[in-house]
Amino acid sequence: MRKLSGVLLIDDDDTTNFLNQRLLSRMGVTDSIRSFVNGKQAFDYLYNISNNNYEQSNKDYFQPELIFLDLNMPVMDGFEMLDLFDRLNPDFKKKIVLAVLTTSTHPHDTANVKKYTAEYLIKPLTTEKVNYLLEKYFQDKPTEQTA
Repeated sequence: MRKLSGVLLIDDDDTTNFLNQRLLSRMGVTDSIRSFVNGKQAFDYLYNISNNNYEQSNKDYFQPELIFLDLNMPVMDGFEMLDLFDRLNPDFKKKIVLAVLTTSTHPHDTANVKKYTAEYLIKPLTTEKVNYLLEKYFQDKPTEQTA
């Protein structure tokens, strides 16, 4: 399976981000992983990427293909982030798989996430959950070439 262009980890727990990054790196999913501790930081990043408002040579900026999003965070929680994500350019969004990764099993949260085009995964992130997403969304999907 091909490597993804990039993955974003959005979670206010640094340990969770560290462990998830380690898992994804060990699996060889991508060479580009960025972590954010709240939805606002992540949305600002995505907004800039979607509008080509960044230095193209800066390796810290990339079009992610997969995003893991926690629900319970300070500043801007996962639901607020999902609302704003929905407003981004449709051509930009269609290249991204969004996976809510949370400890919440509350029926209200699961029902609310169904309003969005997002997978709902319960923490912790595991090899099986990553493989599920890769097989469901990225199997036989051609790599987009950049000039």
